[in-house]
Amino acid sequence: MILVVTGTDTDVGKTVVTGALAACALGTGARVAVYKPTQTGVEPGQGGDVHSIGDWLGNPPALTLEEGARLADPMAPVDAALHAGGIAAAEALPTLADHVLRVRELALEHGVVIVEGAGGLLVSLTLAGETIADMARVLDGRLVVVTRPDLGTLNHTALTLEAAVSRGFADGVLALGSFPAEPTALNERNRGNLRELAERNRWTWAPGPPAAAVAADVETTRRILHAAGRKLAPVFEAPQQALAHAASSPGTPG
Repeated sequence: MILVVTGTDTDVGKTVVTGALAACALGTGARVAVYKPTQTGVEPGQGGDVHSIGDWLGNPPALTLEEGARLADPMAPVDAALHAGGIAAAEALPTLADHVLRVRELALEHGVVIVEGAGGLLVSLTLAGETIADMARVLDGRLVVVTRPDLGTLNHTALTLEAAVSRGFADGVLALGSFPAEPTALNERNRGNLRELAERNRWTWAPGPPAAAVAADVETTRRILHAAGRKLAPVFEAPQQALAHAASSPGTPG
């Protein structure tokens, strides 16, 4: 199974949701690969998003972590490449075909491959303008859109789902990136509205990890992510099963 994780914006909790998805899959006994097509904002020798996931989960032998490319500037991939080395650096980025080939190779050896994009659905991965949405379509992967419960989320999420559905993603997943322990009235209203938005599009709704899930010690983080992963189990089900699962638990907290 191939899952492709993107977000309604940056800093919405994609990496933490990806970690929880990996925890869920590992809990079933599957071998899992997490692939980051382009990691930006890290220097050589520094850990990127996939390495954070490995640390949170204790780097089990069944977990493979890979990056397709790495760029130091905290920008969108093409912009980071252009800033670092001009057009030549941007042209040297992996192509969509390169990314697809590597994910398919990983899928031959792993029961679950989770691809975590950079930024949102339509951020360009290549100089040709290809996006994580294009990658998900070629891979026939299940799209997971991560959102947040704060002010502005309804418009961002509605636009992202409209773009995704128009590109043929009829059975994706909308996951809440985090939910505060002491939610405001706005957080509560947005959670309900986001779930309704997912259901109107016949997408699966999935609660994600709680806020500050990875701020604790390693053992607590691992426990929280595995618990959050169990809530994300519908992501691994067939779309109709997942919808039935969600409908049977309307009070599940986010």
